[in-house]
Amino acid sequence: MEQLLLKRINVPGGLDIDIAMAHGAYGALRISFGMRPVDVIDEVKRSGLRGRGGAGFPTGVKWGFAAMDPKMPKYLICNADEGEPGTFKDRIILERDPHLLIEGMIIAGYAIGAERGYIYLRGEYPAAADILERAITQAYEKGLLGNNIIGSGVTFDLSLHRGAGAYICGEETSLIESLEGKRGQPRIRPPFPANAGAWGKPTVVNNVETLANVPGIMALGSEAYSKLGVEGSTGTKIFCVSGAVNRPGAYELPLGTTLREIIYTHAGGIRGGGKLKAVIPGGASTPMLTAEHIDVKMDYSSLLSTGSMLGSGAVIVMDDSTCMVHATAVIIRFFEHESCGKCTPCREGTGWLHQIYSRMLRGEGGESDIDVLLGICRKMKGKCFCPLGEGAIQPVLSSIKYFREEYERCIRERGCGGEQCKGMMQGSKHHMTNKFQAPSTKSQTLRTLDF
Repeated sequence: MEQLLLKRINVPGGLDIDIAMAHGAYGALRISFGMRPVDVIDEVKRSGLRGRGGAGFPTGVKWGFAAMDPKMPKYLICNADEGEPGTFKDRIILERDPHLLIEGMIIAGYAIGAERGYIYLRGEYPAAADILERAITQAYEKGLLGNNIIGSGVTFDLSLHRGAGAYICGEETSLIESLEGKRGQPRIRPPFPANAGAWGKPTVVNNVETLANVPGIMALGSEAYSKLGVEGSTGTKIFCVSGAVNRPGAYELPLGTTLREIIYTHAGGIRGGGKLKAVIPGGASTPMLTAEHIDVKMDYSSLLSTGSMLGSGAVIVMDDSTCMVHATAVIIRFFEHESCGKCTPCREGTGWLHQIYSRMLRGEGGESDIDVLLGICRKMKGKCFCPLGEGAIQPVLSSIKYFREEYERCIRERGCGGEQCKGMMQGSKHHMTNKFQAPSTKSQTLRTLDF
């Protein structure tokens, strides 16, 4: 399969713009500038590209909303605040092929009529910040940013804005609030950012992987791109595989590839010859699945049919040695820490969930605790201001659904007794981070330490 997103990540010296251009970078710009903005939007619509940040909203439709709004100026924001546990796909592009992202942003800005773009970068990515600053400077020096880009009459200015480590700023309206210099908390919608975003003007917010798809669409053409993947979920996707597998890493594969193929063919199967017990298919905020779901296709509609979601495409694999109560407690600790506190259901609900899991793992759980957990989730569902609270309850509901007997045993036996649970929830809270190491020799893969 021809790669679109990771094809240049192992090119020696590929961070340099001259080398990147020798390998095709910015080649799609001339194609795009030779078309009317509305035709570029139509091409993206026909490609079937959907947002890769988790929601899966059709990208061309979002662009169309902003383009049709008469208010000026318009803004384009790249959401590079990649904070979903288990997710490191955007980091690879940012650190190994920043010019792919910049090219995608220039094309998107031209299409929607935006002359100003921002990359909102996760605060915990200092290396990516340095790389992006250098890449932006080089693009200006080459006349690929600024006024009259490559003699086209198009203007597009781009700058980098670093976040301060808040997971909530991955939500687009919180990101906009932070970019404007305010506290990073979500806005009520409508109005949506496409009509009233940054500084009240039409704003498109797309994540890194979404924008990185744009040059490939313009170079291949929408018809060829739409043949990749499956109907309703076209193109390729970077799947981040972590946990109990032999070859954790990032794999660019067509949407619709089965979970079995991702885990057993590309990631090398379960580490140590163990058995698959559970898998989170789209990042920590998506419902868990079990070994019975191994043949599900990794696309938007197929995963919905199992009761889960594609999310960010972060595949977190757990083997038969995993305590599911402990695994869920780790996720809840993260969400409790990252709740912005704006709405009561999320602020209090995640705190209550954290307290109950702490109690259970200390061996102080009560017979009613499982029902209390479910009751808290019911109180939170549909009542939170933004998706953070909705995402926080998914691992609780799904782990109890599939592994209730482990919860019952944990309560009955006063804790599971496993090494991984000893000392859980004691002392200070810590962030879960995506650790990272050097790429493997395979062009489609970057290796990562265990989640």
